[in-house]
Amino acid sequence: MNTVVLVGRLTKDPETRYTQGEKPMAITRYTLAVDRRFAREGEQTADFIPCVSFGKSAEFSGKYFTKGMRVSVRGRIQTGSYTNRDGVKVYTTDVVVEDQEFAQSRGEAGEARQEAPQEQEERREPFTASNEFMKIPEGIDEELPFV
Repeated sequence: MNTVVLVGRLTKDPETRYTQGEKPMAITRYTLAVDRRFAREGEQTADFIPCVSFGKSAEFSGKYFTKGMRVSVRGRIQTGSYTNRDGVKVYTTDVVVEDQEFAQSRGEAGEARQEAPQEQEERREPFTASNEFMKIPEGIDEELPFV
């Protein structure tokens, strides 16, 4: 099984390009800085993982993801190779994104980010901007099944 799940921060704004042809398709590339759980002294504490998304997913990440934003990615690892202009064979490893979403609150993202589309809004949990749980009104205890 080839499945990877990552949570990290974007190292720079994503780059979106379109294929040529009758029906152009978006391809967006970005790099995630993913913290390591344990690091030895003097070692790097993060891995920088290249990700690529296609189609609608690529358009979404290209439009709404920005440098420094924390995102969650689910996908698969894909390796490949090509020969560069100097005739040297270059090996590549990318995470092909199958699912991606914001992994921070609007407050963390700041006011600079544009509003997310409606489908993202509908999936958002009922928390306040400060990440506190929603307040339950007084007298509703009798109606809650888990009290």
